[in-house]
Amino acid sequence: MAPSTSDIELAKRNAAQKAVEEHFDPSARYVGIGSGSTIVYVVEAIQALKDPRVANIYFVPTGYQSRQVILKAGLKDLKFDSLPTNTLIDVAFDGADEIDDDLNCIKGGGACLYQEKLVATQARKFICVADYRKLQTRLLTFWKYIPIEVEPLAVRTVTTALMGLGSTSAEVREGHMAKAGPIKTDQDNFIIDACFKPLILPVDVEKSLSLHPAQKGMSGRGEDGVWEVKELAREIKAIEGVLSVGLFVGMNGAQALKRGKMGGGQKPVAAYFGMEDGSVAVRVANEDGTASVR
Repeated sequence: MAPSTSDIELAKRNAAQKAVEEHFDPSARYVGIGSGSTIVYVVEAIQALKDPRVANIYFVPTGYQSRQVILKAGLKDLKFDSLPTNTLIDVAFDGADEIDDDLNCIKGGGACLYQEKLVATQARKFICVADYRKLQTRLLTFWKYIPIEVEPLAVRTVTTALMGLGSTSAEVREGHMAKAGPIKTDQDNFIIDACFKPLILPVDVEKSLSLHPAQKGMSGRGEDGVWEVKELAREIKAIEGVLSVGLFVGMNGAQALKRGKMGGGQKPVAAYFGMEDGSVAVRVANEDGTASVR
């Protein structure tokens, strides 16, 4: 039997409450708030703390929708470009469309991927909150496409380039009404949803390289349409006309800070998944870029 809407919403709420309990500090100065239905429960959990210090926090939204959630809750919002120079967001909470074993994420189902990436990469730590459907071993298992924000003039050339990389389908995302035309992002761009085969991880490449020479061949560079997640993210971002790729890969905020970088980590340091049985599963980052289930 398919899960009911109420069961899924309860799973989201459970994950949000646990994530806020473990990662929200009422004495923080700046907190990122992402987009999507799960984040409503994050804000709800913050409100439930009833801590007067929350009134002093600036909440940084990832777009119009998340700003409305912040304002409706009576919290102070601050646009990303109003952050003081050389200032990091203490923690950013956001959802994801799918998350793999190494905490790589697909984001952009709500067409806010560019600002979501801005906030995530400016945060000391990004905490992902989701329900059990988003918990997968490899990206593009349950969720079938990568959202890509594209300048409208470049749609045709970007689509052609994506097909050249092995995309099985690359379509401009349409609005809910056919007559309304393509969806526009907050930056007034289009979204191309590009389907690829499930994305492999470095461990898959390593296993392939250890095989007998006659069995080798999976380098993750697009052979037979098979890509390692970071390699594909890099190739798509290099296409002229692409503003942002809905693959959040590479370092997380903690790893970036350890290397002396002022921001730059795209991946979450932890992901919280509300499960069907009411529990919350947590995937946490290891120092080597992999992740463990807690």
